[in-house]
Amino acid sequence: MTTTQETEFLTVAAIRKAREGNATEYLFNERQRIFKFKSMTKISEDASRQLEDAFRKERPLRALLDEERGHIQRVYAATDDEWKEFKRVRILLEKPERPRRIDVLKIDPTTFNIVDNYLRSSAFRLCTRIVPSYRSAKAIFDFCAKQSCHLPGPYDISPCIPFQYVRDGCYARAHKMRSIITARYRYCCEKVFSFANSNNDRLAVRVDKWGGCCVGWWYHVAPLIRVRVGIISPKISLVLAMVIDPGMFDKPVLLSSWLSAQKNIGCDPNANVSMYSIQPGSAYSPANYAGTAFTTDPSYTATDNTLNLYHSYVTCT
Repeated sequence: MTTTQETEFLTVAAIRKAREGNATEYLFNERQRIFKFKSMTKISEDASRQLEDAFRKERPLRALLDEERGHIQRVYAATDDEWKEFKRVRILLEKPERPRRIDVLKIDPTTFNIVDNYLRSSAFRLCTRIVPSYRSAKAIFDFCAKQSCHLPGPYDISPCIPFQYVRDGCYARAHKMRSIITARYRYCCEKVFSFANSNNDRLAVRVDKWGGCCVGWWYHVAPLIRVRVGIISPKISLVLAMVIDPGMFDKPVLLSSWLSAQKNIGCDPNANVSMYSIQPGSAYSPANYAGTAFTTDPSYTATDNTLNLYHSYVTCT
């Protein structure tokens, strides 16, 4: 597996010191993974200064990354012309939702996931055709999961979706699934973002589906659907927020379960979900560390490029 390649333009979301040791962590809006330098050399010292300059000036740069190990190898400053072109083609989401602080240990799942009770979001007003049953939600999940690049195919879509590689690329996987849900099934699809953007928080998950190793992120995103579920006794109907994430689960899960799974302190003692945010399905990736701005990918160009990039990657090696 080739794990090192020059990326597209990246923007620095944050630079922070790791809690253990003296390493500096670099967070990119276009990558959910947290990156570091393998060791400090003359090259990495120069690169560190370029990253700090790009962060201060809010300018993009290119980077040579070791995706498997989470190391930065080289960075390249953007020219003035590249900076102008970057600003021209970058489309931000209009009027994003405000993020919500969360303590996953205090979530009451009996109320938290009920859309009409707790989860009120203006994004829900943009579309009203919700998934009519859990059976329909499971059919959507199963169709998406069948498009995984680790399966032999043939696939119903192109490119396939690398669910077997969850260290990065959630933004592309989520956007491709959003296309499936809205175009093939004609149901509403929002996105839910989780963030580890306070202190040294990080999202940490044990990926039992792909070998049982632990992975860490500074954010994660997946499609969120609203599902009507009937309860026999008492006989009532509820609309629940459920997440489609075949990289982490084998079925649709409640939003509370999805959030709680990212606080695995057995993987990392600093595991914590600082906040979460429900956005329209057109949101693609964060545009800042605060989680208050988001990029879009209306043409699915960045989506397909990322899916192709991670096509043959695996999570646990």
